[in-house]
Amino acid sequence: MSTKHSFEVAQDDEGLRLDQVIPKHVPGLSRRKARAVIDLGGVFVDRARVKVAGRPMKPGQKVEITLGGAIERTEPPPEPRIVHEDAAILVVDKPAGLVTAPTPEASRGDLLDQLARKFGEVYLVHRIDLPTSGLLVFARTREANKRLGDAFKSHDVDREYRAVAVGEVAARVIDRPIDRKRAVTHITPIEALPGATLVACRLETGRTHQIRIHLAGEGHPVAGDRTHGGETERAFRPRPPRLALHAMVLGFAHPVTGERVRWEAPLPPDLATWLEAVRQRKSS
Repeated sequence: MSTKHSFEVAQDDEGLRLDQVIPKHVPGLSRRKARAVIDLGGVFVDRARVKVAGRPMKPGQKVEITLGGAIERTEPPPEPRIVHEDAAILVVDKPAGLVTAPTPEASRGDLLDQLARKFGEVYLVHRIDLPTSGLLVFARTREANKRLGDAFKSHDVDREYRAVAVGEVAARVIDRPIDRKRAVTHITPIEALPGATLVACRLETGRTHQIRIHLAGEGHPVAGDRTHGGETERAFRPRPPRLALHAMVLGFAHPVTGERVRWEAPLPPDLATWLEAVRQRKSS
């Protein structure tokens, strides 16, 4: 979880460095840690992200700091797999544990940052959650970004996830608003498991945490969902290595050729191995 701190630079702070001022106003934050937060991109001065620890401060400036998990992660971010590359788009299989794009607490190490460092100009088209793995498309030109953005807005995109939902799940269409916006998820059971169901989830809309919220609302949370799962999810065994949700299918009209293109990404090894352990409960 992230925590936010904000303060106004005082008169007696005038001329001090940014990494000197922050520890004065954020209890328990050392100067060393303040520099780490600045370097990550978690500090804004007058609403602009600042990554220069030695910047001299002026009275009246507003400083905002976001502290979260990024500062505690010391290992390099996981590497994505490039599924497709051409002059207009990149299709990427994102590993779980990798943030799709910059957040208020960090502006480097995320998937968009990694791609930009390798390929140059890259545009964010859509996102998937930090604990979710699977397929994403990024644009490499402004025109491709616009056309893909229009396709997502008009829901002319094929997006299908695999999830392990707790309990016995029947086929259904969940049409329930999220944050007062229309949200529709098509659920199809694929395999009955001990205490759970492997399901295909096709998104008709794309709201934040849509599949997780919709399944939890039906009483069948995604295994490993610590945010929306509640007691039903916490009782499930064996425990998954992380959120049991994977963006498996992605399809759309290519922004240059107009041809319908489609990719599939199999379950990654962590979920595949765990799913096999769940299946073994049948014979135990």
